[in-house]
Amino acid sequence: MTAPVVSPGTDERANSEVIAAKERIGELRRELQRVYVGGTRALDMMMVALLARGHVLLEGVPGVAKTTLVKAFAAVLGCSSRRIQFTPDLLPADITGTYVLSPREGTFSLRAGPIFANVVLADEINRAPAKTQSALLEAMQERQVTIEGDRFELPLPFLVLATENPIDLEGTYPLPEAQIDRFLVRVTMGYPTAREEAQMLRMHGTESPTVRALFDAHDVTTIQAIASRVHIDDDLHEYAVALATFTRTHARVALGASPRATLGLVQAAKAHAVLDGRSFVVPEDLRAVSVAVLAHRLVLGADVETDARAREQIVEEALAKVGYRRGVRAV
Repeated sequence: MTAPVVSPGTDERANSEVIAAKERIGELRRELQRVYVGGTRALDMMMVALLARGHVLLEGVPGVAKTTLVKAFAAVLGCSSRRIQFTPDLLPADITGTYVLSPREGTFSLRAGPIFANVVLADEINRAPAKTQSALLEAMQERQVTIEGDRFELPLPFLVLATENPIDLEGTYPLPEAQIDRFLVRVTMGYPTAREEAQMLRMHGTESPTVRALFDAHDVTTIQAIASRVHIDDDLHEYAVALATFTRTHARVALGASPRATLGLVQAAKAHAVLDGRSFVVPEDLRAVSVAVLAHRLVLGADVETDARAREQIVEEALAKVGYRRGVRAV
């Protein structure tokens, strides 16, 4: 394996940590590919979100293996996991938990909801109305929940893997903008190619394959810490801001990418650098994650609101028109 080029601000220890993290992530990817057949983009963005301590939203029509992928991902991580099937009658307390009365002792005790897990699988999240969806807001942003005035910390690591159906399907509710902004990446999963679908039939023809737990909670927090220490130059901070600013001033955008989106873009770029075995960020890292991080956060004008590709096209336009210029540094 060739060593990455050393950039200013990095050292050999950081490089060795990143290379070790890349190898562990490679093991995780290979294990997932035992049960998931499809394009690599969904896997790449899930790895990015894992390293960047972010949450994932997978969108696609029913039957394209969204749930299969997130269940396998949770199993490989080896952390505690809970699944929530979102339905129109689901209540916020069904997610966070509530206090229940013990008749024998005459006291109230907390019955913790499924949110108290390292990995939460939120299946068909847009099948529930906004009130129930919002039960995840505090948990996703602050890694805590408040139940009847009492605050409870969630276990670390904490990762929400949500799936949703296209919003034009019957029985779906659009996600509130505030909640969409909490997802670090959003990935659209389409139909597999003919070759991939044939391979899937061969794999699942007799007995469905299973995955092994390769990580534990400590392993996950360790590689997340490595990703957070990846070096990024100030020039790239300015480039990230310029990309976000482009979306805020675009004629077809009512609300552009928020500062939280810019922060997420930098975190995702650091994670992408780890996937490439580098302890420093390059412009290509920001470009590689921009669509997945920024597009779903844009609120479009009424004339293009129903255009499914418009958000991605605006981010792609930003990548084409916003240039990166490296600053001149004194020697």
